[in-house]
Amino acid sequence: MPDMGWRISPQVETILEKGGKGEGIERTQALTLMAFPLHTRECYALMETANQLSREQFDNKGENHFHIGMNVSPCPMNCLFCSLTQQAGIFKDAVNFSEEQILAWAKNAQDKGADALNLMTTGEFPFKRLLEIGVLLKKTVDVPLVANTRDITHKEGEALLDAGFVGAYHALRLGEGRDTPLNPEKRIQTIRVIKEVGLKWMNCVEPVGPEHSHEEIVDLMLLARNHGATYSGIMRRINFPGSPMTRYGMISELSMARMVAVSRLVMGTVPKAHCTHEPHSASLLAGANLFFPEVGSSPRDGQADTEKGRGQSVEKCHALQKEMMWNPELPSNCFG
Repeated sequence: MPDMGWRISPQVETILEKGGKGEGIERTQALTLMAFPLHTRECYALMETANQLSREQFDNKGENHFHIGMNVSPCPMNCLFCSLTQQAGIFKDAVNFSEEQILAWAKNAQDKGADALNLMTTGEFPFKRLLEIGVLLKKTVDVPLVANTRDITHKEGEALLDAGFVGAYHALRLGEGRDTPLNPEKRIQTIRVIKEVGLKWMNCVEPVGPEHSHEEIVDLMLLARNHGATYSGIMRRINFPGSPMTRYGMISELSMARMVAVSRLVMGTVPKAHCTHEPHSASLLAGANLFFPEVGSSPRDGQADTEKGRGQSVEKCHALQKEMMWNPELPSNCFG
């Protein structure tokens, strides 16, 4: 057969071989992979390598961590990518979902086979109330609890453990300190706190938009590996109506899948799962196995309850995973 130029370069083969063994690729190698054009042999070889690594390491388990946004509030933090801010003007009044509603969501998630409950609050939600809800859920459902809240101290981290939480989601966001009023160093300090008190640290590189450079995206991938994230991955920015970020546009699901694959090879054998958001099929062929079904508030939605808007159900997430031959009915790898 004549040479049709189908082989990838030796340099790329070397990077993919290293990544495929779970050794973790380095910054310059990750940047090389990030530059692959979509719809090329190199891009699909990258995705296949990440896919194979995850299927072997995670035993074809499809993970689903059920997001409950516990309150809607015109948050004064005014992060530019968030629909829950005062500046966005979408939500005028504060709404705290009732205990009865939160319990109903949690019980339904358990019944449908969710692997964890991820409890999200806005920046000024009372921390004591988050602890109270954690205690209540711990008594009611047998699903691991993950907090998704503001920066915390060691004492607050220990209080989360005492309330029944086993993990905490926390991210140094893209554009932190520029598109948000928050201090990047304080965000990293909270990551250290989470690890030091014995909580599992959950992470995602987010919210990715076309304006973010490959360098800043890869640096956050490396942050996740170096601090030992239980899971990481890629979440793209969703531009809500009237978002000040609309002028930048949004990345496609296929572009996100390419980044998911790079992130997966960066992470090596460190993670117990690899995430993508919002749920879609492409990234399930690129190293992702973790979805987030959603109810309650969401920083990507103009609906107070995202279950009535953008949020996907546990059933829908399971169906997507099964179509791509991930098994959501296996035990979670994240909480062993």
